[in-house]
Amino acid sequence: MTRPEVDLAVDWAAAEGWNPGLHDADAFYAADSGGFLVGLLGDEPIATISAVKYGTSFGFVGFYIVKPGYRGEGFGIQVWNAGLARLAGRTVGLDGVVAQQDNYRKSGFELAYSNIRYQGTGGGPAHDDAAVVPLSTVPFDEVAAYDQPFFPDDRRAFLRCWVDLPDATALGILEGGRLAGYGVLRACRAGFKVGPLFADSPALAERLFVALKARAPEGAAVFLDTPAVNPAAIDLARRHGMGLAFETARMYTGVAPRLPLERLFGVTTFELG
Repeated sequence: MTRPEVDLAVDWAAAEGWNPGLHDADAFYAADSGGFLVGLLGDEPIATISAVKYGTSFGFVGFYIVKPGYRGEGFGIQVWNAGLARLAGRTVGLDGVVAQQDNYRKSGFELAYSNIRYQGTGGGPAHDDAAVVPLSTVPFDEVAAYDQPFFPDDRRAFLRCWVDLPDATALGILEGGRLAGYGVLRACRAGFKVGPLFADSPALAERLFVALKARAPEGAAVFLDTPAVNPAAIDLARRHGMGLAFETARMYTGVAPRLPLERLFGVTTFELG
């Protein structure tokens, strides 16, 4: 896909109820400009998939959508196979709907854990927390170094764009003069999503989340995607009155990456990891 064509995949994702961010496509395309594929029937786009390469060893699959009216006719598997061929030789991850787990297993994917989307409301008091700072005041190399353990391979190109999206707020939290967590709140088709939300402790994650949530309009929908294997992340969502929206299956081919899930309170994005 060209950059304008990626907007089509985002629109289709919105139609499926996945609620993408208003400006996600720019950061997605920055991650890997060759990683977005479209299946054409004649001149008509009928299927999409993203198969994004990170560094030399990892890839992530998303935007696997067949246009309604063309499903069940074998078109999806063609674009699926093309996406996996592009990522051959790499560990590959995805966040899939739970009902499709068996189909993904046929392609060598195995369940690592579930991610749960929680929905609550924005607003609330913005506490005066001197340790919470605009992420733009932290050198990017420091942000990228903090982010690195949370992702299997290099995603600096994506991250540089992600933390500077329009209609978004990126905050860091400092402890002892160093970065001890960061998070991004971005505007979506409906409401706002917090992602990522990484922090060295549940208490730091809480402070970051409160600061981010306060940047959303009072009463606006706010979403947080939490690994089900991090009880502190689930407790955080529930303490703030958030309810379960839906669940995905985080699956990988090959050996699953070892991520610090106890410090991962919010997934960056289901589409690109």
